[in-house]
Amino acid sequence: MVLNVILKRSLETPMLFLRKIVLNKNFEFMFKRNYVNNEYIAKTETKGPLSGVRIIDLTRILAGPFCTMILGDLGAEVIKIEHPGGGDETRRWGPPFVKEESCYFLCVNRNKKSVAVNLKDTRGQSLVKDLAKQSDVLVENYLPGKLDELGLGFTQVSEVAPQLVYCSISGYGPSGPYKTRAGYDVIAASIGGLLHITGPPNGDPCKVGVAMTDLATGLYAHGAILAALLEREKTGRGQKIDCNLLSTQVSLLANLGSNYLNAGKEAIRWGTAHESIVPYQAFQTSDGYITVGAGSDEQFQIFCKCLGLQHLLTDSRYKTNRNRVANRQALLYELSSRFLQHSTDHWMEAFNGSGIPYGPINNIEQVFNDPQVQHNGMVVEMEQRNAGSIKVIGPAVKYSSSVNQPRFPPPSLGEHTDSILTSLLGLTEIDLQVLREEKVIS
Repeated sequence: MVLNVILKRSLETPMLFLRKIVLNKNFEFMFKRNYVNNEYIAKTETKGPLSGVRIIDLTRILAGPFCTMILGDLGAEVIKIEHPGGGDETRRWGPPFVKEESCYFLCVNRNKKSVAVNLKDTRGQSLVKDLAKQSDVLVENYLPGKLDELGLGFTQVSEVAPQLVYCSISGYGPSGPYKTRAGYDVIAASIGGLLHITGPPNGDPCKVGVAMTDLATGLYAHGAILAALLEREKTGRGQKIDCNLLSTQVSLLANLGSNYLNAGKEAIRWGTAHESIVPYQAFQTSDGYITVGAGSDEQFQIFCKCLGLQHLLTDSRYKTNRNRVANRQALLYELSSRFLQHSTDHWMEAFNGSGIPYGPINNIEQVFNDPQVQHNGMVVEMEQRNAGSIKVIGPAVKYSSSVNQPRFPPPSLGEHTDSILTSLLGLTEIDLQVLREEKVIS
């Protein structure tokens, strides 16, 4: 069933109209809204569970772009607003580059349309507000208060776009003693305890290899936005969401946070080992490393048989996990000596089919050559305007009947400025030329 509805702006706001349609259970589809000749058009969209959802992306670097990329994979239309002078800072974060584009920018900006607008100009601010009127979500990661100064804070935008879900991502939150500090992953990870618990025992604190606090914040924001869109179906109004790196990191302390809060136990660094389960860590082999775990007493018995160390099963020091934790060093000495006698492939074969969790420590090349990674289709090749052929890491989640996939490549700076401003806001070529000459857009 295809429905085309023309709604005059003078008759009813688009949000109220769409609200009535969505609540009517006879219509089981989402909408993509276009603005043509002062009219709103709603039409069915078939691809992706978020098809018909329009997002204004005012984010840069990693946490925000990762969030909006996930939403874009799910079918949302993502309009990335960038400064005409250079755009997202990660466009210049290299080497490595693929021709003109940095690999960093390419990793989190697919499925987006780049519109280059100068937000310091009042006309640029007005353009964003006009886009907000026809959008469902706005995501931003400016310093708290900065967009308020530009007339684009939540209160100001919600006055003209009450349907908008407005998500702010910051380093430490919109209030409090750290609110004006620049928020970067490694700093939030330091304050939030992650570096303290990462690294070798009795060694220096270590940064995690990728910006996990940033990425986790993007995941939190993505889920919060979806929840707010569901809430909007009940209330007809948007709301403000606040996500921050520090709160994300503290929430991810999980069992270690609980250990301190409930038992007063301070955490220490364990390298690849586990505080409460032995054995559960990486072991060096004759030619590499393998990570193996025995999470129960039954698994420990299988583990020892795979290693050919059945004599450990009669040792009272290792009968239970409690005993193994208490006698960790003695047990690990025996296990480490055994693992060094053979190659990683030998031990992979020894554990095959045992039910014991195990796996090699792969370098990045080995990751992308891993047969399960290839089977899961985790690499997608695309053609990018400036870089040519590029490869991106695909979505981690599959749906049985919906589409979740990279749909088009990361944009060049301002690639979609003209098409978005003409199709959604009705600007003419003369209008665009004036704005370009006066450096409002590019």
